[in-house]
Amino acid sequence: MPKLAADYRFIPMLLVLAGTSAAFAQKAPANDASTIRVLLAAELETTLSSQMGGTLGELGASFGKRVAKSSVLARFNCNEAHARSKVAAAELAMAKQNLEAKKQLRKLDAVGDIEVSMANTEVLKADGARAMGEAQSSYCLVTAPFSGHVAKVHVKPFQTVSAGTPLFDLVSDGALKVRLNVPSSQLKELKPGLPLEVSIHETGKTYPAKVSMVNSRVDAVAQTVELEARLDNRFPELMAGMSGTARFNHDRR
Repeated sequence: MPKLAADYRFIPMLLVLAGTSAAFAQKAPANDASTIRVLLAAELETTLSSQMGGTLGELGASFGKRVAKSSVLARFNCNEAHARSKVAAAELAMAKQNLEAKKQLRKLDAVGDIEVSMANTEVLKADGARAMGEAQSSYCLVTAPFSGHVAKVHVKPFQTVSAGTPLFDLVSDGALKVRLNVPSSQLKELKPGLPLEVSIHETGKTYPAKVSMVNSRVDAVAQTVELEARLDNRFPELMAGMSGTARFNHDRR
């Protein structure tokens, strides 16, 4: 009996722990499966890199600046490239003159067909060198492939860089996309046009949107499917990179 009495001392402690666990369970918020985390992304976003090695001049774009499509963001010092392009053009002109001379001599049976064919090949070779020179000269200007804002500048004016060096991060200023991952168990309800409400943390506001695309593959590990949605309107206060949550409204279809 003394042993049995000693065991009773643990009963009050167990009751306290059980009561605490029950109270914590009542206060803990329930997991809302209809709320999904989202990320705002630009329609177009890219890093522009140098297509050649050389020394930059003054930059035509700065951090945060809005740039129009095809506007010049940077220029390289391309005196050498322009000189090579002129040499290639001169060699092409010389090759064409040589070909015409060979053709005239062929009419007089002064040369054979092989000489004419070789002269024609030299023209093709020189034309290829000219095209390569023009292509290399075009790398001297770094232009914006689309209108948007400069999100980051990786280089400084008059800096010498190699081919492939990142120069600018460019983000388009068009409508933003909403990216989110939804449990694959809801896949049968997910269709383009499905409305949802997007709450953005940075602004504290809620915005209407609609699903625009459903991925054709399910993530087998996370058991989720990726979606893209479009906001119903353009909102100036929203920026790419903002995050928040989304709630589907199946009754608003």
